[in-house]
Amino acid sequence: MSKKLENYLRAHRKRSGLSQDDVAFLLGTRSATKVSRYESFARTPVFRTAVCLAVIYHVSVGELFGGLYEREKLRTASQARTLVSRLEKNGLDRRAVRKVATLKAIAASTRSTP
Repeated sequence: MSKKLENYLRAHRKRSGLSQDDVAFLLGTRSATKVSRYESFARTPVFRTAVCLAVIYHVSVGELFGGLYEREKLRTASQARTLVSRLEKNGLDRRAVRKVATLKAIAASTRSTP
């Protein structure tokens, strides 16, 4: 598996024909500096801005922030495996069985990635 970039903002902006100033305007900010910082991985946008960028470029947030998405997917899967271990040590009631099934599905999501 090739390592993904933190984000693909610059590529999508270039593909769209928009300037950093155009994107800044669409985001409702005064300066293209923020857009530049997002594109150069110097800053991660807040969720609202990430959603706006996905709307601007007509892609999902996960696609736009591929590297960040993959890193957080791995981290969350690891946390899910840890939580499963804790729950299984304590014995499972009916509610915990459903919770463990959900957590195992989260943990397994990283194993199917090529």
